[in-house]
Amino acid sequence: MLYNLFEYLNNNYDLIGAGVFQYLSFRAGMAAIFSLIISILLGKKIINILSKFQLSENIRDLDLEGQKEKKGTPTMGGIIILISILIPTILFADLDNIYILIMLFVTVFVGLIGFIDDYLKIKNKNKDGLKGRFKIIGQIIIGIVVSYIIITNDSIIVRNFTESISQENLKDGIEYIDSKDLITTIPFVKDNEFNYKWLLPEALHDYTWLLYGLLIIFIISAVSNGANITDGLDGLAAGTSAIVGITLSIFIYLSGNIIFSDYLNILYIPNIGELVIFSFAFVGACIGFIWYNSYPAQVFMGDTGSLSIGAIIAVLAIIVKKELLIPLLCGIFLIENLSVIIQVLYFKHTKKKYGEGKRLFLMAPLHHHYQKKGIHETKIVARFWMVSILLAIMTLATLKLR
Repeated sequence: MLYNLFEYLNNNYDLIGAGVFQYLSFRAGMAAIFSLIISILLGKKIINILSKFQLSENIRDLDLEGQKEKKGTPTMGGIIILISILIPTILFADLDNIYILIMLFVTVFVGLIGFIDDYLKIKNKNKDGLKGRFKIIGQIIIGIVVSYIIITNDSIIVRNFTESISQENLKDGIEYIDSKDLITTIPFVKDNEFNYKWLLPEALHDYTWLLYGLLIIFIISAVSNGANITDGLDGLAAGTSAIVGITLSIFIYLSGNIIFSDYLNILYIPNIGELVIFSFAFVGACIGFIWYNSYPAQVFMGDTGSLSIGAIIAVLAIIVKKELLIPLLCGIFLIENLSVIIQVLYFKHTKKKYGEGKRLFLMAPLHHHYQKKGIHETKIVARFWMVSILLAIMTLATLKLR
């Protein structure tokens, strides 16, 4: 909104200072600052409203340290995150950019699903909430919409250059090939471009879109559920998501810059640079939310927040062609997810074999296992953040380690 306004003022009235809004770095920085300020200033008011209407989640007795103190803490705090993302994005981003429109849709749609889920949990006074099949249907809808836009929209392309780029020949124009093929990048491989049609026989290449759509649906569902499961300790999901968001912001900036993408031999994706504004707002919102969600939490994000940040991370990675890096970058989400799956499978296996189910972990997901071992949750969260930072560094290292 402000971007379009100042662009108009700069072009028509040559207003002093209006040109600064043309700089991506300025608008991205402002988006991060505004999202941080909004989350802190509005956060307390939203928490007061949630408390006034007694919108607190029913907490199951898991015999965990500090659990009783959390009773009565308001939930649905994800509203703070969503507002802090949407307002700066609308203010500072180019709303004609297709990538920005995709992310606005994903944020609002998944936020609505999470909101309904949280509301039903509070209304029914149990942990059931929205039935699982409706969540899956919602994730399928998002996957279909995102994949359809990526496949059909003419402005979404990848660009392969036929000669090296330098500042000198940039002025004279560069020969390039625009491609609508569904291409991604494989980490730690020298020639890392991979076309999804290679997974199918040549006779089925026309159906690559179907394979791609199914993959997107799976990724969005997996990362959303991973973020949801990780949201079990104060500040854990928000802090981990901020680290992931910073990493994705770097990838987005590099992929949207013609010089850096050539130097690093990564796919150049025209117009994707605008998405840095959204990703910076996302990071600012997550960090701002920790102001109230750090131990002892004054508010929980609920599914309104956890499902949303998971879907946002998944779609950002898909758009920037880094979806195959998700298991590494979102390793915390993956480990938390796997701990639950392994616990359930092991219990069922031992019950079938020995007549009595046994547990591999003291409790799943994994962060509760460490709580059961007597480690304070602040220490668990800090250590999980450290692991997340390490995974982020390893993810960025794939730019050069091939």
